Amino acid sequence: MELDLTAVLSLDEEINQLTKQVKADEKQVVELATSLTQKRNKETAPFTKNVNQLLHQVGMPNAKIKVTIDEVAYNSYGKDKIDFLFDANNTQKFEPIKKVASGGELSRLMLCIKSLVAKSIDLPTMIFDEIDTGISGEPAKQVGLLLQGLGQARQVLCITHQPQIAAKGHAHLFVYKEQKGANTNTFLRALTASERVQHIALMIGGDPPSKSALENAKELLGA
Repeated sequence: MELDLTAVLSLDEEINQLTKQVKADEKQVVELATSLTQKRNKETAPFTKNVNQLLHQVGMPNAKIKVTIDEVAYNSYGKDKIDFLFDANNTQKFEPIKKVASGGELSRLMLCIKSLVAKSIDLPTMIFDEIDTGISGEPAKQVGLLLQGLGQARQVLCITHQPQIAAKGHAHLFVYKEQKGANTNTFLRALTASERVQHIALMIGGDPPSKSALENAKELLGA
């Protein structure tokens, strides 16, 4: 069997071309990953500073986050392993958020982060639950203001027990259940302007709401 030198040379040329392409691609990967790492390192300090300031604002004065960036093997996200660590009580012991943050802490932390991220990423709908756990007064008001600001450019759904937060909503939905025979159904309807005052007053002073609670509700709603 004769060796086809033309085919061999053609194959060698193709291998050389592919080898050069692989080296060029590897160089580009290194450059892009390095650039991404530099940008991440540049943003880490201002990001943590801004989040920690917002945490203080929403009633978590002792809470802090810390971002660590460690080098790993190249992947579709670059060459970095990024960890978000959390210390809720100024213990100087930072642990992964998912391990140490309670439901309320996590919700408020995500509010702070998303309020910053939303400035550069379009998030059409944001949902918050248990965001008012352990807060009242001025911190609750500040949470409401943050949510109100986010709601200027997107849909924000929030479940809350705090009138200061609820009053910042542009609309209020009433969720209720009805039992028909053996079935229990859940319904949802929008409250009218007068019903909004009534329900905010119920949150303030219980049922039936007092005259002062109704006046307070009107003041909170700007009615």
